[in-house]
Amino acid sequence: MPTTITTLSLGDARRLLAAAEAKAAQIEVPYNIAVVDAGGNLLAFARMDGAWLGSIDIAIHKAFTARAFDMPTGDLADMAQSGEPLFGIQNTNHDRIVIFGGGIPIKVGDTVIGAIGASGGTVDQDTEVAEAALAAFEEEQSKHDQYAEA
Repeated sequence: MPTTITTLSLGDARRLLAAAEAKAAQIEVPYNIAVVDAGGNLLAFARMDGAWLGSIDIAIHKAFTARAFDMPTGDLADMAQSGEPLFGIQNTNHDRIVIFGGGIPIKVGDTVIGAIGASGGTVDQDTEVAEAALAAFEEEQSKHDQYAEA
């Protein structure tokens, strides 16, 4: 029997990118921003003018990691430290696992429908940019839910 999978649409991804780009512009740091779908596949990507070339793959891998483990990449970092249960996890999955902040899963209710990854500034800035995109997505979802109830 087929299973229906809820995932981000291209329109959702574009709105996430726009919100992340707006935050990056506000903090005056050029960013690479990636959005993946529920399967962890790249859905949309933006490289702002002047963003580091080395951060392209990092942004994509942050988004993949957040979806692969359904948690912010910063949370995974805590479990990947020496002596912790996931030590060395960043060396798995063909080196696609990133264990520092800037990747966040996107959820509707309890269902992960994709993820965003941001890279270009400090880890705190990367997290801030990704969180701004998530907040904009959640605000949009809240408005949609209010209209659906009316």
